[in-house]
Amino acid sequence: MNKLILFLANSQSNFINLARISILIVMIWIGGLKVYQYEADGIVPFVANSPFMSFFYNKKTPEYKEYKNLEGKTVQKNIDWNKENGTYIFAYGLGTIIVVIGLLTFLGIWYDKIGLLGGMLTFGMSLITLTFLITTPEVYVPNLGGDFPTPQFGFPYLSGAGRLVIKDLIMMATGLICASDSAKKLLAQAK
Repeated sequence: MNKLILFLANSQSNFINLARISILIVMIWIGGLKVYQYEADGIVPFVANSPFMSFFYNKKTPEYKEYKNLEGKTVQKNIDWNKENGTYIFAYGLGTIIVVIGLLTFLGIWYDKIGLLGGMLTFGMSLITLTFLITTPEVYVPNLGGDFPTPQFGFPYLSGAGRLVIKDLIMMATGLICASDSAKKLLAQAK
């Protein structure tokens, strides 16, 4: 047990670098998927309802609800609507930004100023994503009726989309840890 405690205590900087690598993997994967139609379609409810991003789309909420493609299914009229909405162009741009943030955070292993920027951008991106818990109705289980005696819909019952969003709390904290580590190294260099 003492060896484990000693190992953990002496490995913090390695674990922070592991966090940077983890952010890179998640950001490249999620950002990279934005080039695919199903992923671009999937973010429409979040973007359309967001006060920070809805202006990127040409159509107003809640019109998107009529043109949702289920994952794995494509309906051409829905794709056409999303093209007119600017869904795919926005997703390409967002995906690029996400990949860049992941790279900046990862580069913090060697470049402290870049890592500080990446960590802060990871924090900021996650903070914006977490606002979806307030702005996007699809993050909570809808009331579809049923016979269960206790209602299990609405807040606090997270849907699949909500469970995906809430995980950004971890990304937000990890971004701050990476930024903090870079800031600590920059201060040490300045002495």
